[in-house]
Amino acid sequence: MVSAPNLLFTLIAAGTAARIVLAASLGLGIDESYMVAAGRGGLQLGYFDHPLMSWWISAAAASISEAGFVVRLPFIGLFALSTLLMHAIARDVAGERAGLWAAIAFNLSPVFGLTTASWVLPDGPLVAALLGMTWCLLRGFPTASWRWWGGAGVCAGLAMLSKYTAVLPLAGAALFVLAQDRAWLRRPQPYLAAALALGVFSPVIIWNAHHGWASLAFQGGRAAAAGFRPLGPLTTLAGEAAFLLPWIWAGLMLVWWRGFFGTTPQRLLCWMAAPAILLFVVISFWSRQVLFHWAVPGYLMLFPLLGAWLADRAWAPRAATATAALLAVVACVVVSEVQLAWLPVRRDPALQARTWAALRPLVQRNLPIASISWADTGKVAIGLGPDVPVYCLNADARQFSFATTPPTHGDILIVAPNRSITQLRQAYGDIFGEITEEPSIRVGRTAIPVFLGHALRRWPGRT
Repeated sequence: MVSAPNLLFTLIAAGTAARIVLAASLGLGIDESYMVAAGRGGLQLGYFDHPLMSWWISAAAASISEAGFVVRLPFIGLFALSTLLMHAIARDVAGERAGLWAAIAFNLSPVFGLTTASWVLPDGPLVAALLGMTWCLLRGFPTASWRWWGGAGVCAGLAMLSKYTAVLPLAGAALFVLAQDRAWLRRPQPYLAAALALGVFSPVIIWNAHHGWASLAFQGGRAAAAGFRPLGPLTTLAGEAAFLLPWIWAGLMLVWWRGFFGTTPQRLLCWMAAPAILLFVVISFWSRQVLFHWAVPGYLMLFPLLGAWLADRAWAPRAATATAALLAVVACVVVSEVQLAWLPVRRDPALQARTWAALRPLVQRNLPIASISWADTGKVAIGLGPDVPVYCLNADARQFSFATTPPTHGDILIVAPNRSITQLRQAYGDIFGEITEEPSIRVGRTAIPVFLGHALRRWPGRT
């Protein structure tokens, strides 16, 4: 019989190998391309969309190569670390088998095992740091060890350096103390952890203070009201269930409820999960902009409890095998479509997973090149290569407005996916003397329109 530690390392090795193959087979997606391309402007203490951690990691990898395989490798490595931490947390809470099953379920959930595990996104370092913080807290609460509380503070700071939603599990831990163990309010260790977390996070505060609080204002504004939406919470929960896989989500909901009546470590995990899961459900009553992966920090805390529950289920190995087989089939379909374009469909479903290298002949024109949204600008920039600046012809340029200084006059090539000459003239006719149509360039099945803007008068959003 294979031991649990050997199974764990087999899981990590097999998962890492599969993710490396996927990373080498798929081009950078929209958000990944944006992060790598907009990060070319040099390391900063803060960035428009998210704190600095994932930007710095991707910039370090991109300094070697902007190939998807290379820039994704650090995130794949971080997820291997996250799997080890998940196992350690669940093992401490409920034993070795619970640790193994928590790691298995964690890897089989697509929002963790695929996107967090390999894509160039803030969630990779966020998840690793949150798990490190949780492991330290679970050891710090019963022992009052300065070492573990200090580790929790540093990891909390690293989590906040990754993504602002890291504050939600921290709020859950504070609620746990207020509701169940107020004696900690009279001890110095939590205040040490808070001070360390704030110190680690301080570069982001400094950057925001020098840039009109742009990043915090942008993220805070995403919950803007759009009218009462009675079905919004159901939509949000359904989307989160799809991202996690419905059967994994159902198990997480079950153990979340049961965990509040369990041991002290189980209750701590449940309290830490609550703010992220509940907040976005509530916001869904009035906002249309809730993204399903925002609740990741909450669901993350429940996998150790799910591992403990699965450890006692005879059907768990069969369910895990079937889920892994399903995910493998889906991955093979996606990769084969990206590589071979074999699906009998008119619209290219894999366009955003392709590298738009076919655009590179545009560089020979020796003209500035722009695209019309931050998302398209990232894809165009990665397609053209690291030595070619690409500008975002939009007032909402996000990080590109901090990373590049656009031209002030002259002619500009405009790469505008899914746009016509009429649409371009309506949107940008007032800032150019004329806009003319160039030959389109085919990427996969899609012909990407190219235009020439003559005699630039001003840049959108700039006077």
